Amino acid sequence: MTYCVAMRLAEGLVFASDSRTNAGFDQISTFRKMHTFRQAGERELVLLSAGNLATSQSVISLLERRAGTDAPNVLGTSSMFETAELVGQTIREVIQRDNPDGKISNVDFSCSLILGGQIQGEQPRLFNIYPEGNFIEATEETPFFQIGESKYGKPILDRVVSYSTPLDRAYQCALISFDSTMKSNLSVGMPLDVAIYRRDNLQPCFTERVDESSPYFHDLRQQWHEGLRGLFNQLTPPALGPG
Repeated sequence: MTYCVAMRLAEGLVFASDSRTNAGFDQISTFRKMHTFRQAGERELVLLSAGNLATSQSVISLLERRAGTDAPNVLGTSSMFETAELVGQTIREVIQRDNPDGKISNVDFSCSLILGGQIQGEQPRLFNIYPEGNFIEATEETPFFQIGESKYGKPILDRVVSYSTPLDRAYQCALISFDSTMKSNLSVGMPLDVAIYRRDNLQPCFTERVDESSPYFHDLRQQWHEGLRGLFNQLTPPALGPG
């Protein structure tokens, strides 16, 4: 299991992903779920992946192998929409290659991807690409996407994140969302990869790999936990009556 979140905001884009793919009593596996494609000063693209690891790695490998060649590739597209179409086609290509007849019923070959970034001349854009290869785009009314184990981290995002949220606050919210998820599901775990892109810069303004030794993350989760407990203790209790 994994968890990834991305936000398209007025100031730019925020991406965060965990790196745990398998958790058990005797085995924990980690793989990077954040992948970048870059042409300096022309485009910045980020892909977050969740689902079948073999499928997502094959998709990323194909995109990387074809980048800069004469074949249709993510460094040669004219728009973010065209890039999302190409990534969706690549997902379908890999699944068709590995399971052409769809007959292996006990294996889930699907993967989901979040694609975000900016191509010069366009606004920053963000897409949620489904295992079938189709996709939806983030809007000002729906500024973030999640893939993987999303339910535990969604409430804080729903309550806090809007299109006008500043990048630093969005970064805080992403970390708290991951903390809530890791608290409830051990299959999501550190280290976390974070990338923040300021609108029209066409380069990351902040990247970080957050692990258990990160002082800021440690302090933030402590403040969050203590704040929640303190607020709960201040709530007016219900009148249960005598007895």
